[in-house]
Amino acid sequence: MIARTIVDVPAAQTDRLFDYLIPSHLAEIIQPGMRVVVPFGPRQIQGFVLDVTETSDVSRLKAIDEVLDPVPVLTDELLKLGKWLAEKTICFQISAFQAMLPAALKTAVIKEIHLKTDVSLLQPMLHTLFSEKSCVLWKEAVEALGGQLGVLRKAMESGQLAVHYVVKEKGKKKTEKWVRLHPEGDETLVKPTAHKQKELIRYLSERNEPIKSQELLQLTQSTRAVLKSLIDKGLIEEWDKETYRDPFQGIDVPTSPPLPLTDEQQQAFSSIKQSIDETKSETFLLHGVTGSGKTEIYLQTIDLVLKQGKEAIMLVPEISLTPQIVSRFKSRFGDQVAVLHSGLSVGEKYDEWRKIHRSEVKVVVGARSAVFAPFKHLGLIIMDEEHEMSYKQEDMPRYHTKEVAIERSLYHGCPVILGSATPSLETFARAQKGVYTLLSLKHRVNNRPMPSVDIVDMREELRAGNRSMFSVALMEALKLRLERGEQSVLFLNRRGYSTFVMCRDCGYVPQCEHCDISLTYHRSNHSLKCHYCGHEEAMPIKCPECQSEHIRFFGSGTQKVEEELARVLPEARVIRMDVDTTRTKGSHQQLLDAFGKGEADILLGTQMIAKGLDFPNITLVGVLAADTMLHIPDFRSAERTFQLMEQVSGRAGRHERPGEVLLQSYTPDHYSIQLVKTHDFETFYQTEMIQRKVGEYPPYRFMALVTISDPDLPNVIEKSQKITDFLKRTLSQETVILGPVVSPIARIKDRYRYQCMIKYKNEPKLIEALQQILQHYMRDTTQGQLQISLDMHPYFFM
Repeated sequence: MIARTIVDVPAAQTDRLFDYLIPSHLAEIIQPGMRVVVPFGPRQIQGFVLDVTETSDVSRLKAIDEVLDPVPVLTDELLKLGKWLAEKTICFQISAFQAMLPAALKTAVIKEIHLKTDVSLLQPMLHTLFSEKSCVLWKEAVEALGGQLGVLRKAMESGQLAVHYVVKEKGKKKTEKWVRLHPEGDETLVKPTAHKQKELIRYLSERNEPIKSQELLQLTQSTRAVLKSLIDKGLIEEWDKETYRDPFQGIDVPTSPPLPLTDEQQQAFSSIKQSIDETKSETFLLHGVTGSGKTEIYLQTIDLVLKQGKEAIMLVPEISLTPQIVSRFKSRFGDQVAVLHSGLSVGEKYDEWRKIHRSEVKVVVGARSAVFAPFKHLGLIIMDEEHEMSYKQEDMPRYHTKEVAIERSLYHGCPVILGSATPSLETFARAQKGVYTLLSLKHRVNNRPMPSVDIVDMREELRAGNRSMFSVALMEALKLRLERGEQSVLFLNRRGYSTFVMCRDCGYVPQCEHCDISLTYHRSNHSLKCHYCGHEEAMPIKCPECQSEHIRFFGSGTQKVEEELARVLPEARVIRMDVDTTRTKGSHQQLLDAFGKGEADILLGTQMIAKGLDFPNITLVGVLAADTMLHIPDFRSAERTFQLMEQVSGRAGRHERPGEVLLQSYTPDHYSIQLVKTHDFETFYQTEMIQRKVGEYPPYRFMALVTISDPDLPNVIEKSQKITDFLKRTLSQETVILGPVVSPIARIKDRYRYQCMIKYKNEPKLIEALQQILQHYMRDTTQGQLQISLDMHPYFFM
């Protein structure tokens, strides 16, 4: 038999199947979806088996060295999805498959086979192997069975044995010590005066089942020394048992019953239910104002799917994956929920993934990569806050989670729900055209009013002599909340102390030496940092250009706002939430818990506080600079501004007390800010669509972005011109090709960057043309350090 394998070398030359001979002792075990170790040139490398066949065109075949997975890590569906992803995003197949697996599986692992049943039920060959121990190393098992691995595979498929991966260094299996009475222990060995030892034996004999060592010592108020002496005498046996790491340990989650649905909610729920019952692949846009109860619809539709014996994926943007969201799902579905997001350690992610892979859970709540959860009976995929930019992967493979979710739904015949108060224009346009089914929730639950929004013109504040970052109106509103004992949220879309540093005499601005971008000042360690490559340097005392001491900070970051608050409102207790304060594990949760318990009056933060927060005592939301995103050179800047302002304002007045929102702006008349006052998404949509039509931007046209980079500037200029000329010759007349031009950030990590933009409506030759460019430049080893990146749905143009 021959295994057709894709090898782990992400390069144009190796992006194809290589045939390897399956040795006779592995013939019964190798299946598509497994990882194997194969000889490749002079070295051994990892690969994925995509197909097993009987013939090959190659005359002399090398044999597979080793199997890394006794059971496939990728299902047949995920193998198909990987091929689709590689074609769609124009990436290497190996990159697509690697994106679907947890990081722990990409590191060195030791495999163990664990006994999951009574030894007597095993086949004779396995019986001898497990007669004295419940865990055997994979290598040991292979040697002992003399190549008859089919026996092992059948025992795994029936659940008698299970394979565990022990990850070296990065994430080890977590174990706990368990004890029970030894069936042949001699109690006469215990002295009559050893009361503590006798008490332990009595407790275990009455319990008559294993218990954690730690728990036993707590319940009997005994010590480790007492237990150890009984183990040494052979009266008690102790062993290590694997346990999953629980990333939400210590979070008390009471069970919560389903809430009654409003008429609007019921209508939306019924439409989705019909699609689930008919096992139909249908994409719904659940467009509901903030606080309209979208989450309750998610919970009840998941419940429906679980009752049919199927599984569900619940996707949330990374920054709104707060413990608040997770606990809502845990309280409804308990241990059936696995959680995947970047805050977990490698080991925790691996444990959660294994629960899904072994079908021990039915629901996954997670960020972008959770869309690849290896479920076999998917009944529903939900994408909350579907407009969020973090759903777009910026490295290879550059996929958009929504496209992957819809592709998976076609395979499983299940609905996809896209939920948002401010859907992306592309999604809403598709719903208007009937490509997606539109479900609207226009009112908040219990008909609570939307918060009132006032816009403060900061130009007027300046004219009146107020140079502070707080307008008079915002200051008064904050003082009023402090008097009433209510809470406020202050939002600023910038971390750090100030946006840049400048000399007031000569205008010098410190730049990163590796990127063409100014450095940001961070007060905590008095340093300047580059937010692109991580370069850091000390804050200069004098201007390096003219030696002037008038070197000052410009713009305000969260650190500076926090300091200013302490000066003007010394009595206010402030919690700051940004990337710098939430770096350590669990800090996100601790800060929100403290705020929820009323330990602070003001929550100050960046984007991470804009979504998913639901605290009854928040009655004021202040946005310090509503137009920071409005002037970024990007056709989506107005859309992002409106979405963010609407999301932030939705944090106020979600319960009994009415909410108030103050937006401070230097461009208060812009429609994206004005329309937040009336929470009018549809007018915003119509106004913005006119702008998009004039500029021929999505959703009127599709876009693709080609970025060319190299440490050698002349080479970048020459190659980007050649690539653009080739595209102009190859693609149709209707397709617009812009460029080549210098990227908005011209240099990152010492690489010069040029880009070329493609706008098209229907371009059948596009993928083929881009693949030709990649093949030509990436196969040619004389090209040096030239890199070409292709993005079929660009979200970032910087």
